[in-house]
Amino acid sequence: MANVVLEFKVSAGDSDPQTRPLLIIGQQANLQQVNWNQIKGKLQPVVSKEIWQAALGALNPNPTDSCPLYLNHAAVAALPSRVSRHNSPSSAHFVSRLVRSCLPGGNNRCIVMVCERSDVFASSCAIARAFPIFSRRSASSRRTEKKHVTVEFVIIGQDGPLNVAELECLSNAADGVRLAARIVDTPCNEMNTDHFLDEIKAVGTELGITPVIIRGEELKQKGFGGIYGVGKAAEHPPALAVLSHTPDGATQTIAWVGKGIVYDTGGLSIKGKTTMPGMKRDCGGAAAILGAFKATIKQGFKDNLHAVFCLAENAVGPTATRPDDIHTLYSGKTVEINNTDAEGRLVLADGVVYASKDLSADIILDMATLTGAQGISTGKHHAAVMTNNEQWEGACVRAGRSSGDLSHPLVYCPELHFSEFTSAMADMKNSVADRENAQSSCAGLFIGSHLGFDWPGVWVHVDIASPVHAGERATGFGVALLMALFGQASDDSMLNQVSPLGATTNMSEDQMERDCKRRRLV
Repeated sequence: MANVVLEFKVSAGDSDPQTRPLLIIGQQANLQQVNWNQIKGKLQPVVSKEIWQAALGALNPNPTDSCPLYLNHAAVAALPSRVSRHNSPSSAHFVSRLVRSCLPGGNNRCIVMVCERSDVFASSCAIARAFPIFSRRSASSRRTEKKHVTVEFVIIGQDGPLNVAELECLSNAADGVRLAARIVDTPCNEMNTDHFLDEIKAVGTELGITPVIIRGEELKQKGFGGIYGVGKAAEHPPALAVLSHTPDGATQTIAWVGKGIVYDTGGLSIKGKTTMPGMKRDCGGAAAILGAFKATIKQGFKDNLHAVFCLAENAVGPTATRPDDIHTLYSGKTVEINNTDAEGRLVLADGVVYASKDLSADIILDMATLTGAQGISTGKHHAAVMTNNEQWEGACVRAGRSSGDLSHPLVYCPELHFSEFTSAMADMKNSVADRENAQSSCAGLFIGSHLGFDWPGVWVHVDIASPVHAGERATGFGVALLMALFGQASDDSMLNQVSPLGATTNMSEDQMERDCKRRRLV
C-alpha cells in the first residue's frame, strides 16, 4: 500500500479485468440501479451481463458482503443497506474495510464507487484511508515501481458525473488524509519535533506561506509554560508553529489548534510497557490539522484561517517536569502538576490562548488525541466533541455524518465538573481528583478554562484518541471532519454541500451585516 498512487477520474476507461483488476462497491440497491452499459467495458469479456446480475442477486449484506466476479481479478462488494442515525449514510468505515479486504492485487487496479452525490466526499476519504503511505518493510523499500489505483464514481440519481473541480477536491482531501496518516504512523526516531516542523514548512512552501515558529527557550521567555514544561526534557526542543491564511475580504478569523506530542512516555508519571507502545500517535490532532489545512487552502478559503501546532516530546530526563511543580501558562494562570501524563491539555491551553490573544480568533477549534477515556465515552469510531455553543455541537455531529469522520457530544457542564481540578497551591491542578467523573469532559474543560468559560467566541474541542487509528494503522481521522465542518467558508462547491453550517435563514440583510462575523459559518 505504501507506494500506491491514488487517482480520481471522471472515467477510469475500459479494460479487461485480467489486465486491470477491479472492485465495484456500493449499497445493494444502488448497485442494482447501475446500467450494464456503464460498467461492461471494465468487465468484458470475462464477465457477462448474466454473471453480473447473478452476483448482485447473490449478495446478502449483513452488514456487508462481497462476491467474486472472475477469479481473483474482479469483485463486487455491498455496503450495509441501512445505517443508524449515529453513523454516516456513506458507511465510510465499511468502505475502507471492503477496499482493504476485497480489492484484487496488482500494479494497476480500478475501484468503481457507486453512490449518491451526497456520499461522494465521505467515500473518497474512506478509500484514501485504505492506502497508507508509511512503511519500513525491507521488501517495499526495494520496490521502486509505483502501483496505481484509479477511482471512478458512478452517481445514482438525476445528477450527472463529477466535474474536474470536484475531482480536484477529492484528490486534495485524499492527499490530506494520507499525509495525516503518514505522520501519525511514523515513529518518533523519524518524526520528532524537528521533522514535524519540516512537514509544516513543506506545506507552507507549497501554499506560499511562511510559518511563524517559537521554539525552545524562546517559549519560556514568552510565557508558554505549558508547551515548554512538557517538552523541555527532550533532545529535540518543543515548538509552537503557525501557518496563516489571510485573504482579502475575510469576515472572521478561525484557528485550528493541534496537539502535536510526537511521543508520550508519560513523563515522570511514566506509562507501562503495555500502554506506551503506540504513543507515536499522540500527534494525531496536529497531523490532522496539517492535512486539513493543506487541502482546505488548496480549494480556496474565504476567511482568515490559522493552523496552530503545539509540538513537544513528553520525555524523561534530568530536566523533566516533576509532579508538584507549578507552571505558569500563556493565559497567566498557574497549574500544579499532579500527573505529567496529562500533558496534552497543557500544550493546548497555551495554543488556544495564543489563538485568542495573538491571532484574535473568533472561532477556535482544538483537536487532540487527549484521553484514553474518549474511547470509553464515544467509542473507537466517533470523536468526542465538546463546545460552548449548542449550534456548533449539532454541526459537528452533522459534519461527522457527511464526512465519514463521525463525532458525538460530550457533556459540557463546567459548573459541575471543573472543581475536579481544585488546587490549594495554584489556580488549578492538571489532572482530575475523581477519574470516574466525566474524564474526557474534564480534560476538555481544562483547555477551555484558560480561554475563560465566559469567552464570547466559539470554542470547539475534539478528542480523537481512539478513531486516530484502526489496529496498528493510522486513519488520517479529522481531515475530512474539518473540511466538512468549515466547508461553507470554502470556495469549493462540494465542500459547501457537505458543510452543516451556513444554511439559509430568514435573517434580514441588516441583521446579517450586524452579525457579519458569523454570517457564513453559524
